[in-house]
Amino acid sequence: MTIAYWIVAGLLASFSLYAGGVKVIRSRDLLRPMMTWVDRIPLPAVRLLGMIEVLGAVGLLLPPATGIAPWLALAAAIGFVLLQVGAITVHVTGEDRQVVLNAGLIATAAVTIWLATSWL
Repeated sequence: MTIAYWIVAGLLASFSLYAGGVKVIRSRDLLRPMMTWVDRIPLPAVRLLGMIEVLGAVGLLLPPATGIAPWLALAAAIGFVLLQVGAITVHVTGEDRQVVLNAGLIATAAVTIWLATSWL
């Protein structure tokens, strides 16, 4: 189960680190081709979402790796589920109704939750 956790959590953390980093660093004009919803949300909120994703990625990997407060990995995975539920809401209420990626990320985060509870 530990190896499976590291694989699934590593994939989720890698994606979230990239997506969050892009939201933190890039301008609205550079984000628009990938994320059509950025015009409907204030840029500071987009940056905050990016920071949440980056911190969530760190929370998935660092606590179990160090053995310090490993329950934070479970909290980070739960946070990713909630974040993606919010993302689906934003996509459905806007003109882009592409939620397949978000549904896949919810499934990945749910598996991460299940695997994290096996060693807590």
